[in-house]
Amino acid sequence: MAIIRQELADLREDYVKGSFDYENALADPIQQFSAWLDEALRAEVMEPTAMVLSTIDERQMPQSRVVLLKDIKSTGFSFYTNYHSAKGQQVAQYPAVSLLFFWPELQRQVRIVGHIERLPESESDQYFQSRPRGSQIGATASPQSQVIPDRSFLEERVAEIGAEYAGDLTIPRPAHWGGYLVRPVEMEFWQGRASRLHDRIAYVTENQAWKMQRLAP
Repeated sequence: MAIIRQELADLREDYVKGSFDYENALADPIQQFSAWLDEALRAEVMEPTAMVLSTIDERQMPQSRVVLLKDIKSTGFSFYTNYHSAKGQQVAQYPAVSLLFFWPELQRQVRIVGHIERLPESESDQYFQSRPRGSQIGATASPQSQVIPDRSFLEERVAEIGAEYAGDLTIPRPAHWGGYLVRPVEMEFWQGRASRLHDRIAYVTENQAWKMQRLAP
């Protein structure tokens, strides 16, 4: 194990792909995020909308997993999941979360801290109907985060739902599934730079407005 640890310690990569100047940062961090996401899309970054969602469980322990960003609004960031899942139960108890985007191809990272709330049912209905039929069936069939006896249990549930809504029958959005909006109160943009002297521009809310500041790397 000591050899493996030493090999990990020796891993090095210098960050020289870009810079992020305070003077060029947009005043609104959500607009700045949209600009960076556009660049990630154009650069064909792998899974540019993948984000680490961190929540707090009943033991007040942090829990993290990757979910997919589905919309950017002027008020925040949206994703969809099962309300009865572990993360759904956690945000119902502690509606404070963080999001993390990492785009290694651009040597960039964005951290977001905010409050989470459910999206209106009409938005969840609309998005659910836009999903592939297989995804609709999966969301309806899966008791997400619950213990199941084996995979065949899930496959049987999928077959049952598929048979129930055979042909062109519309699959209604299940009540246990829908969207969330994360309203940011802090956002930080990290651009890797040479010699670990990274650019870090942070936005914090102050008197209901965004204040921008540079952080030491």
